This record gives sequence, C-alpha cells and structure tokens, in this order.
Amino acid sequence: MNLKLNVWRQKNRTDKGRMETYQANNVNPDMSFLEMLDVVNEDLIASGKDPIAFEHDCREGICGSCGFVVNGVAHGPEPETTMCQLHMRHFKDGDELFLEPWRAKAFPVIKDLIVDRSAFDRIIAAGGYVSANTGSAPDGNALQIPKENADRAMDAAACIGCGACVAACPNASAALFTGAKISHLGLLPQGQAERSRRALRMVAQFNEELFGSCTNIGECEAVCPKGISIEVIARMNRDYLAAALTDRGAKKSAGGEA
Repeated sequence: MNLKLNVWRQKNRTDKGRMETYQANNVNPDMSFLEMLDVVNEDLIASGKDPIAFEHDCREGICGSCGFVVNGVAHGPEPETTMCQLHMRHFKDGDELFLEPWRAKAFPVIKDLIVDRSAFDRIIAAGGYVSANTGSAPDGNALQIPKENADRAMDAAACIGCGACVAACPNASAALFTGAKISHLGLLPQGQAERSRRALRMVAQFNEELFGSCTNIGECEAVCPKGISIEVIARMNRDYLAAALTDRGAKKSAGGEA
C-alpha cells in the first residue's frame, strides 16, 4: 500500500515547528507503524535528509515511550494499542495520515514526535513507592489480600506512563496517570503506611507540573492503551480529600495553620 504522511517536524523546543509531507510507498500491511517509519527514515537518510525523530524502546507495548497522535487520536485508531503494536493493516491504500506529538504544556517537544515526559517521573518520585525493609521476599501467602483489591491494584499498575491520557484530555490533565499510581499502591496492605502522604505529595507535584484539572470528560480512558478506568481518578480524589482533612486537623491541634 501507498500512504501520504503529514508529519510534525520541530528541531527543538524553541523552534516553531511545521508539517512536512512524505510518501510511504510499498508499505507491507504486516509492518508495525514504527517499522513503517523506519523504512521512511531509511529513504530520508539515503537522500541526505534529516530522519523523523520518534521515541521507542521495547516495541512490545510495555515501556510507554513510543506514543504520538495519528489523525487526532493518541496511539492511533485501534483501542488499547500502543504505536509499536499498531499494524499497517488497519489502514487502507491511499490513506492520508497526520502525525503529531503529544500536545501539553507539561510535555514540551524535544524534537519532531518526541516530547519530554519527565514530569511523570517527578510525580512518581514525589510518592509513588513504598518503604520496606530490605531482605528476602516474604512468602506469597503470608499477607492475605482480597482478590477484588488485588485485581484492582493490578489493573491500575498496568499503567505504562505513555502520556496518551494527557494528550487526549482537553485540559491536558494527568489525573488518570496519577490516579493509577496512587491507586495501585493504596489498594495493597504494603501501601497503607504512606497512603495519606503519598496522595498529598503526588497531587501537589501534579499541580506543580502545570497539568490541567480533570473535568471527567473520559477521553483519557478512551485512549489508554492499557484500558485503565477513570475509577482510579475517583479513588485518588477520595484519598487526597481524606489526607488533606486529616493533615489540616493535625496542624490545628498542634497550633499551626487551620
């Protein structure tokens, strides 16, 4: 098949950027989208032109690094699919495709389709962990966890931090990502000791990174390649509210700010 690609090209963060058009000819339908771009880049390099910059690593839908927007949809038209898992058989001969990076103030463009997602790293560093004594792993049956909680925790832990939720949200909110990271630890016994502090710190960092507020539109859930439910946002809000009220009460009792 032959495709017409309109690709966002931007040299660096300060460059204004622009769309450039390329032809992708003789595309094998069994190629992944990234493999198709590899072939286009080989032709560009052979002709002495700068290849299209896009991020990738595992190419197995695990690392979350390969995302960008195809025809206005984060990760392209197939649900619960990352760019590296999207195959060209889902497109038709003669299709015109528009490729753009994630659009969010908190995700500045580094080059072409690559954005800086280090804001996510800083949210994780603020509280997305549990403190545990080192040593051998405990027996798997030593700590009983209700299956419903374990299932919900595992569903939330599936988040790969790709940023599609931010790109799809009209407010550029990272509520689904932050909610998933807070939820998967808060649902397990190991995460209870730091549950309140985790919610306060991660939400504070979320706000510091200038992500937008969540208004429950649901676009984040629709484009999430791991199908994470917006239920995690409600859980994050509950944990944050409970922690904020407890923290305020403690400060008041200690004679601090009310």
